[in-house]
Amino acid sequence: MRYGFIIDNRKCIGCHACTVACKSEHQVPVGVYRTWVKYIEKGEFPNSRRYFTVLRCNHCDDAPCVEICPVQALFVRDDGIVDFDNRRCIGCKSCMQACPYEALYIDPETSTAAKCNYCAHRVEMGLQPACVIVCPEQAIIAGDLDDPNSEIARLLARYPTVVRKPEKDTRPKLFYIEADEASVSPLPVESREDFWTSKDLGVGHYARYAEKLAFDNDNVVSYLEELARKDAELMEADGTQVSYAAPRQGILWGWEVSGYIWTKAIASGLILLMALMSLMGFDLGINTEIAGVTGSLAFLGLTTALLIKDLDRPDRFLYVLLRPQWKSWLVRGGYGLVVFGAVLTALLLIVLIGVKSELYPVAKFVAGMVAVFVAVYTAFLFAQARGRDFWQSPSLIAHMLLNSLLAGAAVWLIIGIGFSISKQALDFLRTLLMVLLVLSALNMFVDLAFPHPTADAKRTARMIYSGRYSRLFWIGVLLIGHLLPLVVLWWYGIESVGLLIAAVGVLIGVYLSDKIWVEAPQRIPLS
Repeated sequence: MRYGFIIDNRKCIGCHACTVACKSEHQVPVGVYRTWVKYIEKGEFPNSRRYFTVLRCNHCDDAPCVEICPVQALFVRDDGIVDFDNRRCIGCKSCMQACPYEALYIDPETSTAAKCNYCAHRVEMGLQPACVIVCPEQAIIAGDLDDPNSEIARLLARYPTVVRKPEKDTRPKLFYIEADEASVSPLPVESREDFWTSKDLGVGHYARYAEKLAFDNDNVVSYLEELARKDAELMEADGTQVSYAAPRQGILWGWEVSGYIWTKAIASGLILLMALMSLMGFDLGINTEIAGVTGSLAFLGLTTALLIKDLDRPDRFLYVLLRPQWKSWLVRGGYGLVVFGAVLTALLLIVLIGVKSELYPVAKFVAGMVAVFVAVYTAFLFAQARGRDFWQSPSLIAHMLLNSLLAGAAVWLIIGIGFSISKQALDFLRTLLMVLLVLSALNMFVDLAFPHPTADAKRTARMIYSGRYSRLFWIGVLLIGHLLPLVVLWWYGIESVGLLIAAVGVLIGVYLSDKIWVEAPQRIPLS
């Protein structure tokens, strides 16, 4: 048994009865939706037409939201329905990043994720979903796809249908008859940053947008006039525009996630470089190594604090460890951070109690190996977020590792200045940092300049090097974070002033590159 939907676009009149019935059935709060109707207008009056498309969860056979959920709050039932349990949800928003269809939202009343669950409670009683019952044109058909005698199976056999984003290989079970391409895909239609929606007005998790609206639009009338002008420009450009849609989700992972990646890079990079210098034969001294390990522990603590702060249900953060879903890289990374903290604590204790026999080098080596995992696991987490194409790049692993090494080398230069480590060690760090800066710039060049396999990823790359983030990228990341440190390190050698300037520039560049790589893909509309 596999329940699914067919939307017959030949019949849909865009009346929103399905949206209202869904809200009534599930008491969905104002500003968020489990099912919604998208309006597309094409052509120029009088030769124009409006298309309607009902959008919702696709109840995928291979649901990426289920795979990435760290606490099993999302699950696939035996009948194929993708359901959720808000009693387990921690509000990490990873499921929203993984869904290619923008079907999930944060419930402003419970601060947990929610979506269409096929009215599972009705199905269990032998009833149809609320949206199916209320549709006046019978444009929504629900049923068992595996039953050849069901209406949905007969329609699939008789008529050609399309699904949204088949390239994602999620095997969605929401099919459309005679759907317009612009309706099922957000890409043919220009996306506007100033689309005024109920989430902009501030609802629960999305209340942060209310301040922006109030600040930018003291005169609401002039604001609406500006929207009308831009509508006209879009119609003149390609004759196609979205005239009605659900609110965009905005930046789900904001400064907290960018900050946690940055602090995690410093924490892991410090230990990676300490282990590497130990292998190279540099004796940093006990006090210097204590400073390095203590610094790593401090930034690991900040990482944990930022991770918890980003949750919409921070009171449930321990669920990641106590109720783990092991396919999720959030769980694997969480346990990696715990192990890393334990290894760092053991390493610090070994130093403090003076055990510097064979145990200490082994402990440093183990800490270095765990640090590699801590540095790169976020790349695998982002890869599980299949809704964001730019994060699927294999170069993201190198990006995370290089940023960790850059941050670690920069902080070690600062520690080295304060603790007067040997000139040989400082010169090694200086040379290594210069090499890492070149490799980092090359890695970003490869990631942005080479052709991307999908339109979403291409749009994200353009946004970084020539769009919204171009100034931050060229001035902040490349000029301040790469070119300036290279020039200073080359010119000043191992002079303290030069090392300090270079270290600060590198740390700024690492943070800004993390911010851009986290935020930019989230600005691509998915529905």
